[in-house]
Amino acid sequence: MAVEVDEKIVYGTEDLLTSLCNSVTRVLGIATQSKVHYSAMVQRITKVGLKPDIGCFVLFDGGFTGLVVLNFSADTAMEIYERYMLHMGMPKSELSSSHTADEVSNIMGELMNQIVGDFTGKIRRELQTNITQNQPKMLVLTKQVMLNVDTPLDRPEMRRVSFYTEKNNVFYLELAIDRTEFIRLYDFDALEVPDPDKLLDDEQAGHNAPANESKQLSSDDSDELLKSLGM
Repeated sequence: MAVEVDEKIVYGTEDLLTSLCNSVTRVLGIATQSKVHYSAMVQRITKVGLKPDIGCFVLFDGGFTGLVVLNFSADTAMEIYERYMLHMGMPKSELSSSHTADEVSNIMGELMNQIVGDFTGKIRRELQTNITQNQPKMLVLTKQVMLNVDTPLDRPEMRRVSFYTEKNNVFYLELAIDRTEFIRLYDFDALEVPDPDKLLDDEQAGHNAPANESKQLSSDDSDELLKSLGM
């Protein structure tokens, strides 16, 4: 009987982490039109924190509770930002030259929002549970800042995964989550829920306009973006 129960376990902490990592590589790969991959080895850690030069975090709650952090060096953030903006049709001469620029933080926050949105969509589709997220918070840092999940975790598990861009710049994902397992009670069709991957493709395709049709964000657009990011 124990074997039958074990065979029904379809998702645990490492599976959730893998799903999240795949969302990171998928969203950034589409956004930057470049290859992003993560290490086959994952670290068990005891604390989650924001690290220089840019740190971004988002909390989620609902079916399970957790905290996701992405930490970028200046070079990594600039590579992702520049590739994204160039892919959107922005002239290179109009791009920000410093990782401390508000525009860079705004774009990284927007990408973080897309990553977590892709992840939560897969959770709804594949695990038939719902999690909600707050707006990502992006900070330019000169020193490390440790974070605690506001909602108590009974059996917290924390992981760190290394990611690599096409230029071999490194960034890190850190996850704090309550230990959880999802057990399939009966078979169901995961595709019954709209596929967020296709929605993401459609959204990115809509942004992929010719350079002569693109324009720089106006001050009103920038204010609206900041407001939507909770900044």
